[in-house]
Amino acid sequence: MTKIKICGLKRKEDIEYVNELKPDYIGFVFAQSKRKVDKETAKELKNLLDDDIMSVGVFVDDDIDLVADLVNDSVIDIVQLHGNEDQKYIDLLKEKTSPELKVIKAVKVKSTEDILEAKDLDVEYLLLDTYSKEMAGGSGKEFDKTLIPKDLKNYFLAGGLDASNLEKNILKYKPFAVDLSSGVETDGVKDKIKIKQVIDIVRKTY
Repeated sequence: MTKIKICGLKRKEDIEYVNELKPDYIGFVFAQSKRKVDKETAKELKNLLDDDIMSVGVFVDDDIDLVADLVNDSVIDIVQLHGNEDQKYIDLLKEKTSPELKVIKAVKVKSTEDILEAKDLDVEYLLLDTYSKEMAGGSGKEFDKTLIPKDLKNYFLAGGLDASNLEKNILKYKPFAVDLSSGVETDGVKDKIKIKQVIDIVRKTY
């Protein structure tokens, strides 16, 4: 069954929503974004988060010690890298935290080559997102999914997903997980009704 990640949580109300609705993963954004949180806020929210939900920290070319500190302090369970981080960065991060640390490497898809290149990295998951010159992620726009290699496994699908297109994307591309942020917001704030709607779609789609 496809899993679901709700990204960009920053309020106590957001945590209340997900604790009730039970996505598999939630995301705290530490990169420059309107959804950015600091460590203190993320730690407070993580302490309120249901133990069954995994927390993912989203970073863009951040100082490796800052990322490691958030992992070692149990603020985040999984690291999602959205910048130009290479294998050397990933290996050093695991040295500073744990060899068991799960890493998601985001690919801003312009071509199939972009995905194949990232596939060579020693990470647990790729995350396929829409390329944008203006931002590292969270554009709310879809990308051309015919660029996804047919044999690609263990990837998160992101980019412009919402209740209107989620089912067809899961059925057609069969991602390991889907990742939504702006697609579950109203006026830039997480919307409990929209979160419930997309989780219900994911849970009934095989």
